[in-house]
Amino acid sequence: MKPYDICIVGGGVNGCGIARDAAGRGLSVFLCEKDDLGQATSSSSTKLFHGGLRYLEHYAFRLVREALQEREVLLSAMPHISWPMRFVLPHHKGLRPAWLLRLGLFIYDNLGGRKILPGTRTLDLTRDPAGGPLKSLFAKGFEYSDCWVEDARLVVLNARDAAARGAVIQPRTACVSARVEDGLWVVSLSDGRVVHARTLVNAAGPWAEEMARNRAGLNTSERVRLVRGSHIVVDKLFDHDRAYIFQHADGRIVFAIPYETDFTLIGTTDAEHEGDPSEAACSPEEASYLCALVSEYFDKPVTTDDIVWTYSGVRPLYDDGSASASKATRDYVLKLDRETGAPLLNIYGGKITTYRKLSEDVLARLGEVIDMGKPWTAGVALPGGDFPVDGVQALAEKIAIAAPALTHRTALRLARAYGTDALQMLIAANGELGRDFGAGLHEVELRWLIAEEWARTTDDVLWRRSKLGLRLAPEEVEALADWMATAVQDAANPAVA
Repeated sequence: MKPYDICIVGGGVNGCGIARDAAGRGLSVFLCEKDDLGQATSSSSTKLFHGGLRYLEHYAFRLVREALQEREVLLSAMPHISWPMRFVLPHHKGLRPAWLLRLGLFIYDNLGGRKILPGTRTLDLTRDPAGGPLKSLFAKGFEYSDCWVEDARLVVLNARDAAARGAVIQPRTACVSARVEDGLWVVSLSDGRVVHARTLVNAAGPWAEEMARNRAGLNTSERVRLVRGSHIVVDKLFDHDRAYIFQHADGRIVFAIPYETDFTLIGTTDAEHEGDPSEAACSPEEASYLCALVSEYFDKPVTTDDIVWTYSGVRPLYDDGSASASKATRDYVLKLDRETGAPLLNIYGGKITTYRKLSEDVLARLGEVIDMGKPWTAGVALPGGDFPVDGVQALAEKIAIAAPALTHRTALRLARAYGTDALQMLIAANGELGRDFGAGLHEVELRWLIAEEWARTTDDVLWRRSKLGLRLAPEEVEALADWMATAVQDAANPAVA
């Protein structure tokens, strides 16, 4: 069999982004992921496309500028899963002075250039509705722009586009070992198959160091610093659609963000992580820290009893020797190694906002050893994203017409999750929704997720392809699991179905 041009290990946002870009340049691509797509770090972010306001204090101007420029590029390409959001920064008199905050926001507004997002404005929190949930001592604040993104859906949409352009995407298939024979990488997989490739890309995230050393046999001094970011979700704390960014005396900041209509997302932490990254969980200390921090600002205290869900992800930061986790670089580092006998590119660090640029940079480095087409992803919509940035409500109305039995809430959720693909999903089924497993999750959507988005388990559906796990009762989840077991088996054996 002809070798692939690139074999990618890791199905997070970086791996899937690289696969999409490479396939679009005419390269043959194979991607393997040991779990579900985006199951680890890439589905556990704070779910923001942002420049990183606090990174300005560390003089990371290039990183912030690149991320700010990417916000609007990405927003235009995925208006279903990403949208503008305004952030309220109350002035805390005991911390950074107001003039410093305003200067930082001025730089933030102008460093990357803005065409879609509005700029900063000063708020009188004694009059503005954003001041309502806050303690009365916060009289002044600032409001600026960043963007929300559905992180796990970002991963799967990149994978879908990569597959549509010819890439082979194999979730639940681990790389057991990789060695070089006759100038090619020979990659042994957990399902017994062997893949040959001209180049190998290590996009294993928190497992990148282990992949390079133990599975690819690379003698390297590069190290990954594992930093856990934990989040808590509570019932809705405020009625408006703006988010808050709160400062803390330890120098960190924490967000409180409107989440899934009825909830508020609070995060994140920076804690050194030891052990298996897949076992990361919000510790009692982290939950208490987040509750205490936001309670300094909100008039009504938030306690651990208010928490309805927590999640944690491990950031695979490049170990630059920083004294603390919060000061470690969020920039990515690419290392192209040729001493192994065939090119191996290892990826360390990075952030979700710059995944597309990272993909371009990876292929620029591989362009030193293999021929390929030019960069193309800027401005090209992800699947379902071929509609205007402000067109979600209009799309939801079309979805409701295609399936009149849907509630407005479910039609809007489908528009946000699938964009124009939701119409294809419903039209192909003649508007027949099938069984409702709860919260507007119907058979028609489940069959799409199994056929088009590699969903195989209830967690894939309820916690990554959606967040409907917040809404389904245990008995509904059990019924869904029973149905999916049969549907997945039927999909794997269509002649029997």
